[in-house]
Amino acid sequence: MRAPHDPSGRSGRRPPPHLSRRFLQGYLTEPETARRAAIDLGSPAFAAVMSRLADAGPMIVMGMIEAEGEALFNTAVVIENGKLIGRYRKAHLLKGESFFQPGTETSVFTVDGLRFGINICYDTGFPDAARKVALTGASLLVCCANNMMPRANAEKFRDVHNATRGERCRETGLWLISADVTGEREGRISWGPTAVLSPTGDVVAQLPLEAPGLLVFDIPGDR
Repeated sequence: MRAPHDPSGRSGRRPPPHLSRRFLQGYLTEPETARRAAIDLGSPAFAAVMSRLADAGPMIVMGMIEAEGEALFNTAVVIENGKLIGRYRKAHLLKGESFFQPGTETSVFTVDGLRFGINICYDTGFPDAARKVALTGASLLVCCANNMMPRANAEKFRDVHNATRGERCRETGLWLISADVTGEREGRISWGPTAVLSPTGDVVAQLPLEAPGLLVFDIPGDR
């Protein structure tokens, strides 16, 4: 996604934020494996990750398994120039994520005047998650998703993802940008869309399903 567009190219804006549906350690659903891989945001291990991103141009939204004491969280971190700007912890958990703790905070972030909040995957099935973002004054909802699932389920939900997210847009007046995984492995496939939806719930840009790619879109300024 991009911040508000200046066609003259003279604004001197920072590079646009980049949304990646990539777990730092991989999306792990076995409790012990997840615990071994989890990283505390105050640890040297996380500091080492930040140092590798110091020269990255755009703001980055990236998924990870976060540890805080004995608790684990499905977290999206917001990073800029190798510095942690903030985080969002998934609030609505699937049965297979019962070893995670649910997040309770709704954070808002700003890049070049564009305010955005985050939902993670299943969160978008619940109107309250998007409504809380809208109440912060944000104009954009960023949705990190992982819809790699058995083929039969993927077929069932193929057209549901955008429809559900479109409902959240119409309810709140938010723009929405989603980033999902792609590909097929071990009998599972992802047909979750990487797309941009308008406040009226219309899909205005989308990558082809089953193919990796980079989606760039100019998001209008805040309301």
